[in-house]
Amino acid sequence: MLCLGSNFHGMLGWAFPNVEPTHFSFSLHAHLPSSNLFTKHYHPATSSTHERPWTIPERVPKHGSVPQRENIEEEPVLMKVNSKQMLKQYSSLLGDCTLREALNEGKAIHGHQLKNGVDPDSHFWVSLINFYAKCGNPSYARRVLDEMPEQDVVSWTALIQGFVAQGDGQEGIDLFREMRKTGIRPNEFTVATCLKACSMCLDGSLGKQVHAEAVKVGFLSDVFVGSALLNLYAKCGEMDLACNVFFDMPEQNEVLWNVLINGHAQLGDGKEVFRLFCEMLKSEIQFSKFTLSSVLKGCANSGDLREGRLVHCLAIKSGCELDKYLVSSLIDLYSECDLVGDALKLFFRITDHDVVSWSAMIARLDQQRHSREAAKLFFLMRHTGVEPNQFTFTSVVSTATELGDLHYGKSIHTCIFKYGFESDIPVSNVLIRMYMKCGHVHDGARVFKAMTEPDLVSWNTLLSGFHDYDSCESGPRTFYQMLVEGFRPNMYTFISILRSCSSLLDVDFGKQVHAQVLKNNLGGNDYVGTALLDMYAKCRCMEESYVAFSGLISRDVFTWTVMITGYAQTDQAEEAIEFFNLMQQEGIKPNEFTIAGCLGGCSQITAIESGMLLHSMAIKSGLLPDIHVSSAVVDMYAKCGCMEDAETIFKGLVRRDTVLWNIMICGFSLHGQGDKALETFQAMKDEGNLPDEVTFIGVLSACSHMGLIEEGKRHFNTMINVYGITPRDEHYACMVDILSRAGRFEEVESFVEEMKLTSNALIWETVLGACAKHGNVKFGERAAEELFKLKHETDSTYILLSNIFASKGRWADVKKVRALMSSQGVKKEPGCSWVEISNKVHVFVSGGVHPNIQEIHLKLEELGQKLRLVGYDPQIEHVLHNVPDKEKKEHLNHHSEKLALAFALISNSHMKRIRIFKNLRICCDCHNFMKLVSDITNQEIVVRDVNRFHHFKGGSCSCQDYW
Repeated sequence: MLCLGSNFHGMLGWAFPNVEPTHFSFSLHAHLPSSNLFTKHYHPATSSTHERPWTIPERVPKHGSVPQRENIEEEPVLMKVNSKQMLKQYSSLLGDCTLREALNEGKAIHGHQLKNGVDPDSHFWVSLINFYAKCGNPSYARRVLDEMPEQDVVSWTALIQGFVAQGDGQEGIDLFREMRKTGIRPNEFTVATCLKACSMCLDGSLGKQVHAEAVKVGFLSDVFVGSALLNLYAKCGEMDLACNVFFDMPEQNEVLWNVLINGHAQLGDGKEVFRLFCEMLKSEIQFSKFTLSSVLKGCANSGDLREGRLVHCLAIKSGCELDKYLVSSLIDLYSECDLVGDALKLFFRITDHDVVSWSAMIARLDQQRHSREAAKLFFLMRHTGVEPNQFTFTSVVSTATELGDLHYGKSIHTCIFKYGFESDIPVSNVLIRMYMKCGHVHDGARVFKAMTEPDLVSWNTLLSGFHDYDSCESGPRTFYQMLVEGFRPNMYTFISILRSCSSLLDVDFGKQVHAQVLKNNLGGNDYVGTALLDMYAKCRCMEESYVAFSGLISRDVFTWTVMITGYAQTDQAEEAIEFFNLMQQEGIKPNEFTIAGCLGGCSQITAIESGMLLHSMAIKSGLLPDIHVSSAVVDMYAKCGCMEDAETIFKGLVRRDTVLWNIMICGFSLHGQGDKALETFQAMKDEGNLPDEVTFIGVLSACSHMGLIEEGKRHFNTMINVYGITPRDEHYACMVDILSRAGRFEEVESFVEEMKLTSNALIWETVLGACAKHGNVKFGERAAEELFKLKHETDSTYILLSNIFASKGRWADVKKVRALMSSQGVKKEPGCSWVEISNKVHVFVSGGVHPNIQEIHLKLEELGQKLRLVGYDPQIEHVLHNVPDKEKKEHLNHHSEKLALAFALISNSHMKRIRIFKNLRICCDCHNFMKLVSDITNQEIVVRDVNRFHHFKGGSCSCQDYW
């Protein structure tokens, strides 16, 4: 069997890799601190009373060197000691070196044993393994174990303890498994050490198997095993199992109580911590400062100030209040409970603060968002002469970030250079974060560029700044460079790069990032999933967004809001409202953005009843004063035809921004109340609000609807010359509409040429609509020709041109236009109208079907008879079809808005106001019909066509027949 002495040169090779075996020499003097070392460190109890101390030569070579053979003095006394006694001495000295972690001295003793060819016994083997394991060389210890002729549980345990002591819990677990495979049964120390390794790795599954083995061999009553089990289950969060172990122990000492209490404290269960502490006091177990510290930690984590103060009183009573460890826990308690003054008082009661305690206090204040106090404390620290370290700067830069004070942050950056910490990676990372948060992206990038070895956190922090529209283009480039340099992205990387994609609206790159997410096995991560669905929603890819949403394990209010807002912004209002209802069914409470998003959906489909419910919910939840919610409520009422309600809510608001003023101005304009729109515009300016592009769209629209040509021109010039607003297509279209509605086609033509608008489709659409109204064939033909070049697929161009020809009886030209339309594959959008009755939307199409169609036709006949008595005569000249007059009258009688009106009148719902919505412009006959019906039925009727709202009441319309 191989023994250590027989493999002398091989052992030297790994124990002393830089020394040739043939030249090896040894002197205890070279490795021990003084000539009387043996008498100082040698323990007589471990040797015979007749042994003589070793004779140590007086000449001492340089510490740590390995002297040459010719420089070694003879040691006759040591050589006379028999092998057994020598091994005892070696073991004793190795134990001493282990305690002092004197690696070089221990190696020298090992070398001396090898040189003298003394065969080691089992005790020396274990001492050697224990020495190397605990002096930070567990790999050497493993090689000693492999050389050991007869391995036993003690040697394996020493090795496992060495790896665990070095923080390598996984290697400790692997060694335990290997030991069990050799058939060696563990003892209580092996079991306790393996359980500690499981705690380090949070491997509860293996820990339970070791627990079962401990029960099987009867180690459960051992205090070390019990303590290790308690610690394992506590760290894994399985406090029920921890309690079972604790109460099954034959005796509960202070250590076990501390472990159990600390486990509950880590989970933030302050009530249970305090209850257990009271139980401990009842059992008359003496508590220590560590017990009190754990109880305070539990109170701090759960915010139990009352119980924490009771523990503080107990600390004062027991005389350990000023213990630094306990003071630290008390400071944490008062900081967590937002009692910064009390925390600072405790801190200043201790006078001998070093940089560690200063840094810890600053860090606590920063973590609790007491940024100003943290900054003041840093100033005081420097004033007392204590030099900050990298940990201090990490907290102080974070403080500057929270304060949003870039000037202060730059001064700290200067201080970092002064003390030489500019190369520290964590310090650089927080500097990058500070510059990114303060919007100085280029400064953050410069800090990153100066780093010699940036880590993953550095890359993630850099990416986190590329979210806004000014810098988001740098996100994809940075992400690509990060991958090129071999970094593996994590959750935070993907969240940041997906936010960049959202800002860029770059769904193609977003899909590539999605592929990387799946490749890195993060598809099931809810945070990454939320970023994905947000990216897809903002890129208007709601199908992909729904897939990401469906894959989430837990859905919070943010994810629901993203989906609801996404559907509302992509004209899928029904889905938005449906999702809102589903969210409520799942018990998720909406926030201000959820309600605002859903109200946007209601505005689109004019779902007034759903909108009113949301309004009530906003009032009940106290969210109505929020500017987003109040704007959405006002907008919903305005777009649903309830301008009086919108005005009432608007006047009751304390805070009114430009968006709200714009909603009111555009709302009044849309409802044909141009005078109120202009009055609101003046009031807006009087209150000091600056108008923007949208404001002037509303103002110019009001002038158009009222026929205010000169005033419209004046506002257009004021927008450019006074407010410096560059006109958009919509502004030009409003000016064209103002002029063309009044029939000033020569001015329109001059305006179009002067402003170089000949390639603008919106302008020609406006011109063509006005030509159809005024019957201007020549200019209408030109407008249509321009539109055929720019947007040949738009059906309204063909229809309006056809109507112009039909109004002049040019049926051959009508036929040509319809043939052209057919050849281009363009189909006319059918006219439809809808009305909401009892929270249900009913849609009507001319010639379509409806469950109540017979009753509707009867109602229309009845209305027709009554209207003829007051002078109504169908305006068949507006039926632009070459058919007999009877068919023209029949055609007019079946227009979709008339069907919707008849149904609303025959329904049992007593409506204060009938609201009808139409996808096309209301015709002149239907407009006249609605006016007369509102008079004979004394019923207010609101019709929203493609252009504006018409309020019919008492035989007149809000548009004053100018639309």
